[in-house]
Amino acid sequence: MDGRRRNPYELTEETPVYVISVAAQLSGLHPQTLRQYDRLGLVSPDRTAGRGRRYSARDIELLRTVQQLSQDEGINLAGIKRIIELENQVAALQARVAEMQDALDGAAAAMRQREAAVHASYRRDLVPYQEVQQTSALVVWRPKRQQSD
Repeated sequence: MDGRRRNPYELTEETPVYVISVAAQLSGLHPQTLRQYDRLGLVSPDRTAGRGRRYSARDIELLRTVQQLSQDEGINLAGIKRIIELENQVAALQARVAEMQDALDGAAAAMRQREAAVHASYRRDLVPYQEVQQTSALVVWRPKRQQSD
């Protein structure tokens, strides 16, 4: 969760609000098909205290996806279940990468602040030493001749 308190009356795409008959209508599937998908673990709706199924908007979209993969792509239900599992795994990994990127960005910002504090503490009367590169060049110096009057 993101740490903020949610309004208990706020509806999101994950809020389970649809009974099985409405979910079947919205997805274009028979209620028995929805029960079968639930038994197979393809789409797992939330349950009420009386064990009735409640589908969310996300569940409805997933039902449509399962139907499309089955009917249009010819993928069997075991294959669809594996696809859903892999998509969920990818989403979880993407969330973890985003979380780690945020942590990395925070650590980099903290490091830049500490580095700036160290630089600010330098004495200004010191001059940084730069190492002179050794070369084989020869420099000849001759004093200027004074002209006679």
